[in-house]
Amino acid sequence: MSVERATAPSAGLTRLRRARFALTRFARSGETRVFVLLLAASLGIALAIGLWPTVLPVALLVVPLAFGNLSLGPRLLPWFVVATLFGLALATSRLPEITTQLILQILVVFALGLIILLGSFRRSRLGVAGSRGESMLVDLRDRINRQGGLPDLPEDWHVETAMRSAGGSPFAGDFVVAARPHHGDRFDVVVVDVSGKGDEAGTRSLLLSGAFGGLLGALRPEDFLPAANDFLLRQEWEEGFATAVHLSLDLRSGEVRVWTAGHPPAVQLAAGSGRWSVHDTEGPVLGLIPNAEFTGTRSIMRHGDVILLYTDGMVETPTRDISLGIDRLVGQAERELRGNFTGGADRLVGSLGAPDDDRALLLIHRR
Repeated sequence: MSVERATAPSAGLTRLRRARFALTRFARSGETRVFVLLLAASLGIALAIGLWPTVLPVALLVVPLAFGNLSLGPRLLPWFVVATLFGLALATSRLPEITTQLILQILVVFALGLIILLGSFRRSRLGVAGSRGESMLVDLRDRINRQGGLPDLPEDWHVETAMRSAGGSPFAGDFVVAARPHHGDRFDVVVVDVSGKGDEAGTRSLLLSGAFGGLLGALRPEDFLPAANDFLLRQEWEEGFATAVHLSLDLRSGEVRVWTAGHPPAVQLAAGSGRWSVHDTEGPVLGLIPNAEFTGTRSIMRHGDVILLYTDGMVETPTRDISLGIDRLVGQAERELRGNFTGGADRLVGSLGAPDDDRALLLIHRR
């Protein structure tokens, strides 16, 4: 009996402490303070509408609903919407006269609340507020882009990239990853084109750019495309394929090796002769064939030489064959790069390709 009497108060005290801790944590949350302020504003507006119906329109409740949708997460947003609509129902029940215009305003507010509720249920998969979720996605994109940035190279090498997404979206299916392992004499770079365009390919390109960036610096050059192909196969995406061109450059000797996976070939300018040549490489698209093999080419970059890597959005259109597009790219490069290579990638991307397709180009020049 004495044990039971001592245990009961102890258990009650433990539950009380847990409840106090949960309440304190809830009150200290920044989102909680926003929830309380928005709820007070929303219920205050509903009360004011009930007191002065001829002065304040019912549609004024759209304002706190919009702010709540932007700043509240899926845990608190449904409660806020329900409380706001409940306050609206109480306010309108006290109105002396219900007009057609008033009914339309009430329907608009309720429809907006329903849309926000449905959106919060979808947002619960992410677990954060709308604006915060968007900022997280943008931050993720920026971090991965920085990870795939071009490393510093010796002074006799100039490398730059330029990209444009379909429709001007900040997310694209084309991306570039590069690595200079141990800051040594080897420079590897890959230009990738993920299936799809713009936003629909953006999420896959974000994942692949991070994964490919890690593989590029950790593997031998000849092992990169097979490893990238295996990685894509393991994802089992419905549209899980991509094309890529991989260049490995010896910064000391100028030796270049190029492999492609269903991608347009690299083109190289020999400054001594002034002629452009196409690297005749073969390889299947990434993510379709297990144990795929990729054959590459070798060449030498001498002083003054240029190599261009690019995606099919630069050379292919529904009405033009890719070989004609490559010829046009070479002709445009001769005009745009004559005597001035700085900003050349951006000028080429701006002057070639279709605006409704993702475009990317990488330029390597040995000074």
